[in-house]
Amino acid sequence: MTGDGELVERITPVLVFLIAVTVIAELADKAKVFDVAAREAAHLARGRVWRLWLLVVVLATGLTIVLSLDTCAVLLTPVVLAMARQLDIPPKLFAFTTVWLAGTASLLLPVSNLTNLLALHQFRQLDASYLSVSWRPAIAAIVITVVVLAALFYKDLGRSYDVPAAPAVEDKVLFWTATGVCVALGPAFVSGIEVAWPASIGALILVVLFAVRRRSELHWRLIPAKLVVGVVILFAVVAFLTDHGLEEVLRQVAGTSSDLRLSATAALGANLFDNLPAYLAMEPVAAADPQRMGALLIGVNTGCLLTLWGSLATLLWRARCKAAGVTISWWSFLWRGLTLTPLVIAGSVLVLNG
Repeated sequence: MTGDGELVERITPVLVFLIAVTVIAELADKAKVFDVAAREAAHLARGRVWRLWLLVVVLATGLTIVLSLDTCAVLLTPVVLAMARQLDIPPKLFAFTTVWLAGTASLLLPVSNLTNLLALHQFRQLDASYLSVSWRPAIAAIVITVVVLAALFYKDLGRSYDVPAAPAVEDKVLFWTATGVCVALGPAFVSGIEVAWPASIGALILVVLFAVRRRSELHWRLIPAKLVVGVVILFAVVAFLTDHGLEEVLRQVAGTSSDLRLSATAALGANLFDNLPAYLAMEPVAAADPQRMGALLIGVNTGCLLTLWGSLATLLWRARCKAAGVTISWWSFLWRGLTLTPLVIAGSVLVLNG
């Protein structure tokens, strides 16, 4: 296990990024960026649910890739559920589209998932490009997810709805600046710069602008203190267990030759204990090879969709569903996840090895 100093050096940029991107997402939401995007999607779809669903797929995928799966789960879920209620469309189609793509689309970029940011350190140690390993299985995971969603909810996709009026923007300066920051983060995150820097700059721009135009929206609750503390605790617990024999147990279970076996083991750990500690515990098992690292990320990112505690994003998503009056039981989540998870893991690993 890495020493305490190196561990702090690894997690500090991750925590800075987490705080900054959460502030960006919250302020962008207050500027109505996501609400306008979802409502505009309903307008562009011209009354057909299948077209609206495809636009939500694009929105959820893009938001997850650029601003992380937690942002997608927290901010997009209530927007699309409210939209479904207003348009009299069954909400579970959009609820599962959001949470599943938050998981499977989070494989592409390092910023899409905290596990990826942690893995980026190891890819640099191996002098390997993260994106060169992730892009093919990420695309496969997204495509498989969309196909399974279409198969499960095909009846809802045939519906129609009355086209709503085009959305109005209250403060165009806040809206367009927040939109610009969100769009600019994409190329900034793939530029090779330490991701905490562009995220921090974007957060600072929005904080200053809100201080000038809408100061009442700025408060300490924008900072995800509980989430940061939880991440730090997870790091400490896994570091302790790894130093006391966990690595050897996991190495025997995951094996040393099969990427599919490694991904399946990682997925099992994520569904039992949450994907972040599962990644931290299993990193030493895969750390010697970029492809094995890719298989590990496939397991913890795309394979954590069986239990409602498989990732923090899933827990946040369920809370948003409950607040919107949409009931998702553990069994409902599990049986749908059993349809998707084996396919997305097998397909992604197959492409990884291709």
